[in-house]
Amino acid sequence: MANVRLEDIKRRFNNVTAIEDITFEVPDGEFWVLVGPSGCGKSTILRTIAGLETATSGKLYIGDTLMNDIPARQRDVAMVFQNYALYPHMTVAENIAFGLQMRQVDRKIVRERVDRVARSLSLENFLDRKPKQLSGGQQQRVALGRAIARQPQVFLLDEPLSNLDAQLRDDMRAELKQLHEQLGVTTVYVTHDQIEAMTLADKIVVLNHGKIQQIGAPQEIYARPANRMVATFMGNPAMNIIPAIYTNKGFQVGEQHISCPTEIQQELNLTQGKPIDLGIRPEDIYVNESSSSQNTTHCSSLTTHLKVVEPLGREILVRGNVPGTSLLLNVQISPDVNLRVGDRLSLQLDLNRLFVFEPATGERLYP
Repeated sequence: MANVRLEDIKRRFNNVTAIEDITFEVPDGEFWVLVGPSGCGKSTILRTIAGLETATSGKLYIGDTLMNDIPARQRDVAMVFQNYALYPHMTVAENIAFGLQMRQVDRKIVRERVDRVARSLSLENFLDRKPKQLSGGQQQRVALGRAIARQPQVFLLDEPLSNLDAQLRDDMRAELKQLHEQLGVTTVYVTHDQIEAMTLADKIVVLNHGKIQQIGAPQEIYARPANRMVATFMGNPAMNIIPAIYTNKGFQVGEQHISCPTEIQQELNLTQGKPIDLGIRPEDIYVNESSSSQNTTHCSSLTTHLKVVEPLGREILVRGNVPGTSLLLNVQISPDVNLRVGDRLSLQLDLNRLFVFEPATGERLYP
């Protein structure tokens, strides 16, 4: 086992900078997830750790060994790819054993490891089959088995579940978590799926445009995002961002106002006419059922016109437009509420759950 340490890693392709200022350390035995939108550089980081890409500058350590000039085959890492990369002409047993045979491991040890890995992944009844005879989930297990059998210092997984259907992805995610608890191998996992990141990771590295936006435990990143990008990326449905203007009546949104909590006023010392971005998660907005007979102009409610209704079984996701703006608010509500597109809807915002962001930079200003 070993820790993985990146120090100011940069990778350029001709005139394009794919990643820069990448600095973090994965402690021995921990499961870290690199997450971000497509093209943010997460796979480039993983391939750099594996030795499949060469850093333009910076230092990469596995354990105490500087890896910059060490070829991929000597780095003692095992990588699982998005497309599994199984050999179609080999059986499951041969695929699992391939890495060991390339290292000329004793045949008896190879057989023992293949059998042990197959049992741990419920593949013992498929050892004589070829990959084309397996389901997507079974092929993924074989790819994992090949990596596990090598007993590497580090596992690297590049979006390994993205080709699976939704139910199988959930099952495999749980299996991956159990496997890591059993094996305790240092793992770096790449995904664009924030649910995978939240459920699997000891720590999450959020990336955007080739740079680290935030590093932290899943709940820490969810509760205290460093900026607007992290806030809207981590969470499903995404956090609502409400462009507003600060006035002596509170926050002006279109022709309506949201009350400004005293804590925000005191901490930020806001000035009249200052534009800000408010953030609030869909679960912190509620349907104000008694508001139809009330004047909600100067309280924590916003009147919206319902544009989209998406039944999800245990809840309904609705999107309401705030009049006078292009803003659509995402709200999760009970399936018992009877709503139709076009309804006028008053939404109550939990002011204790408000975030404030700087519009120009996206930096979180509060809390």
